[in-house]
Parts: sequence; structure tokens; C-alpha cells
Amino acid sequence: MPRASTKSRASSERLQNDSVGRVGCRPAWMVLVMLVVVGVSGCTSWQEYIHNGFKVGPNYARPGAAVANHWIDDENKKLDTTGGVDPAWWQTFKDPVLDGLVHTAYRQNLTLRVAGLRILEARALRGIAAGELFPQSQQAFGSYDRIAISKNGPSAAVLNHYFDEWTHGAGFAWELDFWGRFRRGVEAADAHLDASIENYDDVLVLLLSEVAQSYADVRIAEQRLEYAKQNVKIQKGSLGLANERFDNGVVTRLDVTQGQSNLAQTQATIPPLEASRRQAVNQLCILMGTPPHDLDELLSKHSGIPDPPPTVAVGIPAELLRRRPDIRRAEREVATQSALIGVAVSDLYPHFSITGTVYFDASKFGDLFDTNSFAGNVGPSFSWNVLNYGRLVNRIRVEESRFLQSAVQYQETVLQANAEAEDAIIGFLKAEQQVESLKESVHAASESVDLVSTQYREGKVDFNRVFDVQQFLTQQQDQLAVAEGSVAKNLIQLYKALGGGWQIRLEGGSPMAEQPLEVIESPERAPDAEEELMAPPPLPPANGKS
Repeated sequence: MPRASTKSRASSERLQNDSVGRVGCRPAWMVLVMLVVVGVSGCTSWQEYIHNGFKVGPNYARPGAAVANHWIDDENKKLDTTGGVDPAWWQTFKDPVLDGLVHTAYRQNLTLRVAGLRILEARALRGIAAGELFPQSQQAFGSYDRIAISKNGPSAAVLNHYFDEWTHGAGFAWELDFWGRFRRGVEAADAHLDASIENYDDVLVLLLSEVAQSYADVRIAEQRLEYAKQNVKIQKGSLGLANERFDNGVVTRLDVTQGQSNLAQTQATIPPLEASRRQAVNQLCILMGTPPHDLDELLSKHSGIPDPPPTVAVGIPAELLRRRPDIRRAEREVATQSALIGVAVSDLYPHFSITGTVYFDASKFGDLFDTNSFAGNVGPSFSWNVLNYGRLVNRIRVEESRFLQSAVQYQETVLQANAEAEDAIIGFLKAEQQVESLKESVHAASESVDLVSTQYREGKVDFNRVFDVQQFLTQQQDQLAVAEGSVAKNLIQLYKALGGGWQIRLEGGSPMAEQPLEVIESPERAPDAEEELMAPPPLPPANGKS
């Protein structure tokens, strides 16, 4: 708060007297006139002002959003719409390795840690906003000046042209929250804090789905590798039989070269699959917050592409509004913008403040704390932005436009969430149908390989038939592995679209509490003490989550 600058005791006394005079002469009727003018010219009526708790601007109401009444395929027996979505959905695959990877990623993922630190930032910003409700400026000051007054100036009659001046005191300024400006700011900060928590949950949902997707990629590559190696073994046997029949002069060299070509083609598929598996493992390591390293020992504890449960609990579409963190975050962003409209509206009105300064002023240090050295001033004041050339009104329009944008984005988020869930449902159901057909095809192709191999050995068919049947079996088995993986990945995508998984952070969640956490550390080093301090902060459950 600015204080009077004094260069002499005489000027200090004059300043004090003038100050007191100004406070005493400020007519009370001016304040009444201003309130009447505000009531007429402001954009918030007195009735609304009182109804809003003595705050200008609109009170927030959640915008409406269209959501489907039921799933398109809700009559399918694979879908359970009566029960709630399993919050620990990864456990439905009954794969202990996947369970360990999920919990390790939750404990160690760096992107999630950043999201947690953003919550600390939002909490601090909320504290700053709440602090504005109290005197905004409190300042202690002190100074010492050696003053020389001109002998030829207007103060030439002063006997002592050289003197000291010691000053110390304090000043304050408190702008009263008459129009709710600072309370609207707290509302905006509260909504922003809620949005940061919802963002943490959204990052967590994405993280868990990415871990499961990468794990499925590992198992899909392993299954494709297994099929490829089985076919390499079969084709080596056929090539050996062709060589034997060629050596005996039963067939031509063409059978041998066809067998060699078929075998080499199948062998060529193995290196890309091995690279794909390694890349999926590397991605798992990154998601777990560790440098890429070998996970073979851990992955060997289980095998096979994750199997889906007999039925999948999907609830009803309307539950997406409660479960999906990105929807809740979008809604909180609307609330933030609503409060900021009130902050902008408050600038149309006069700002009332109480300001004051108290200090001790003396030419000798020994007299500084004497009661006769006391000086000061205190009193109300106001400021009103006038002749602003439409800037304040246009700022309100800016905030209102941003509010409408946020509301439409919220509605768009709800629609996209509904579409993502429907896409995953149809992808999951159709992938299962594809798997059933491919299993029949693979079974028939495998039987055909056995039959044609016997017939070729007996000389009943040529090698072209062997070549075609073995090549078809290789293709069908590879497609079967991809389709089985598609079932698992579409189901994972469905769980993500339903918004499950963030509940892992809630204390007392029984499905998660029973699950032991297996922490997978980097092979190079374990986290040090500084890294432990950077762990995600404990998060309070937001409204409607417990």
C-alpha cells in the first residue's frame, strides 16, 4: 500500500492533517448514489444479486447432454447391462502377470506422476484465490533519511536546514468483496482443482488400457511366433520327404524347390514377429517408468492371449456421465468458465476498499517510539472503471463465449464417449464371431495338411497340393492369432470407453485392496529418495466418486 513520503516534520504533519480532513469530509450520500446507479446500470438485477448470495454473474448449472437410453447390442447374451462395470476390469482376464504390470505402472508411471503434481499446482492456486478474500496488501516499512533543505527555497525560514528523519510503520489495503468478485474466483479455482483431479483419473484410465494393450501385443506376437515355428517344423518335414522322393527319382527337382520356397517364406515371417514382440515389451517398460529391459522371466509366469470372460458387464450408457473422468473433467471446465463470467461482470461495478497507514516519524532515533511521533491515516475509498470504451462489456462477452464453447465441448465429449463404447462393443462381438469361424478353418486346414502329407508320401498327389494346403494353414493360423488378440484388445478398449480403472486410487476399494502389488524395478538401479518424494500425491475422492 503506498504511504506518504515525508521530507520534513512540517510536511509530514500537513500530510497527516490533509489526510484526516479528506476522510472526514467524504459525504456518505455519495455511496448511496453510487449504489442506486449500479442497481440501474449493472447487468445483474438486485433480485439475482441477492439470490446468488450477494454475487454478480450467473450461478452455475450443469449443461444438458444427450446420451443413448440403451446400447445398440444390449440384447446380446455376451453383454450384461444389469450389473455395474468392474472397476478392476483387468482381473477379469485372470492373468496374474497382467495384474502385476497394471499395479506396477500405477505406482511408477511418470506421465501419471506429472498429472498428480498438477493437482498440487491447482491446490496452491486455489489457496491463492482464497487468500484474496482477506486484506490483499499488508506491508511493513521503515526508512532513514538525511535531509537538506535549500536556504534559498520557500522553506528558507526554517532554522535547521539539515536534519534526520526516522520512519517506521505499516500499511494495508482491503478491497471488500461486495460484488462477489473474489468468491467467484474461489469458485473458479475449486472447479479447476476438481478438473485437475479428473484429469489425473483420465490419465490413469488411459495408462491402464495402454498397459493391457501392450501386454496383449506381446502375447499376440508370441502366439503368431508359435504358429510360425510349428509350420516351419511341418514344412521341413515335407521338404525332407520331397528330397527323399527326388533322390529316389520318384519326383522332379520342382518339388524340392517348391518346398524350399515355402519353408523360406514361413521362416521370413519370424524376425518381424520377434521385433514386434520386443517393441511391445519396450513399451511396457516405458509405461512402468523403467528403461527398456528384458521381461522374459516375468512374462514366462503365464502364457497365451488374455481370454475374455463369458459375459461383459457394461451397465447403461447414462452411467458414462458418472464413470468417465474425461466427461467429468469437461463438466468441471464448464463450471470454471461460469465462475469467470462473474469475475468479469464485477468489473462493471465500483470497487470499495479500506486503506490505511500507521507509522512513527521522528528526527531523532530516540524519539521514534514516542507517542508524539505517531502519524497515520485510515478510511474507505472506491474506484470505478468509467469511459472504458466497451472493454469491460466485451470482456464479459469473451467469458460468456468461452463458457458456451466449454458447454458444447462437454456435450461433444459425451457423444464421443458413447460412440467409443459402441465401437468397442461391436468390435468385440464381431471379433469373437471371427475367431469361431477361424478356429473351424484352422482345424480343417490342419487335418488337410495331415491328409495331403500322407497322400503325397503314397504318390497320390503332387507337391503343388502340399504347397497350397500348408501355405493356407500358415495363413489361417496367423489370422486366428490376430483375431484372438483383436477380441482381447477390443474388450480392453471397451473397458477404457466405459471409464473403468481409475478406482484403483481409492482407498478401501476391495478388488484392488486384495491384489498384491508387484513392483518391477529397473535392472540398473532402484528409485532413490528424491524420486520417492516425487511420487503422485494422495488424491481425495471427488464428488460422486466414492
